[in-house]
Amino acid sequence: MPVRSHASIVWWLRIVAAFVIATLVVGGGTRLTDSGLSITLWQPIVGVIPPLTDSAWNEAFALYQKIPEYALVNHGMTLAEFKEIFFWEWAHRLVARSIGLVFAIPLAFFWIRGMLPGWFKPWAIGLLALGGLQGAVGWWMVTSGLTERVDVSQYRLAIHMTLACVILSLAVWLSVRLGGKARRTVVPGGVAAVSKVLPFLVLAQIFLGALVAGLDAGLASDEWPTMAGALIPDGLGLMHPWWINAFENPLTVQFDHRVAGYILWIVTLGLALAARRTGAAARTTALAAIVTVQAAIGITVVLLHVPVHLALTHQFVAAILLWVAVDNAARVAAAAAPALSEEPVRA
Repeated sequence: MPVRSHASIVWWLRIVAAFVIATLVVGGGTRLTDSGLSITLWQPIVGVIPPLTDSAWNEAFALYQKIPEYALVNHGMTLAEFKEIFFWEWAHRLVARSIGLVFAIPLAFFWIRGMLPGWFKPWAIGLLALGGLQGAVGWWMVTSGLTERVDVSQYRLAIHMTLACVILSLAVWLSVRLGGKARRTVVPGGVAAVSKVLPFLVLAQIFLGALVAGLDAGLASDEWPTMAGALIPDGLGLMHPWWINAFENPLTVQFDHRVAGYILWIVTLGLALAARRTGAAARTTALAAIVTVQAAIGITVVLLHVPVHLALTHQFVAAILLWVAVDNAARVAAAAAPALSEEPVRA
């Protein structure tokens, strides 16, 4: 089968990736507005339809009033206020469910029509399974805040968000392979190596950012470049055992996220400089520009006490950075390595 016939599949994967980004952004809004616990039941099918009658709304509100978040944080909330947070979570679940349809229906069509190359089929099944796992992890995350906590576990939130980014990465990587552009850009070995490591650095930073979100650690310090009056603030190791600070101490979690951001910025700028006379120059320059903008947004988010619109922009740009990093990593090959035999295609 000629590679050119894969163009429609390439675009399908890109659309799936775009839907994942939409889910990340809406999910970020759900977290920032403390809306994630407003729906206390997991109803994958009937949950698509929100309450339509006064009695249905009252029933949903009554369920919310039974959890600690209502009793300790939102006691006295009106039904109108409940509807606002309900629709954030409902929208998040709706977009997430839509990904399943956007992926599964075209997959079945392409499979039946014999349009999928053999090597791609196991990857497609794997992506489908990861999507199902992501839904289960999402509910597992929600359950952590329904009994003893007033919010979800930052550990489960970080796993949920990172898994979504893994799905995004795989969709982008597969689209490059199917487009016949994998390993088509020959670059020096060092540029290729750093390019392939960069997506993992971005994923690690996203994981740390999810911990920040889960602990509201963005509010731990509103200074930059200092934190609590110092470059290395006091209080980073107050909790015992010492390693727990990296996951449960808000000041330490924000500090780690900052330091990782500096490292990511330096590595990306270094990559762009090293690749400036190679075929990867445009993509690595774009990466350097995106990571610089992302750092500026992150600093502004902290200085302005985490405004919702800027925090969502920060999350959106992180997803775009990951997309471009994976795209570039999939396209480059070290000078000594042979390129794949597939012909490139415009898609």
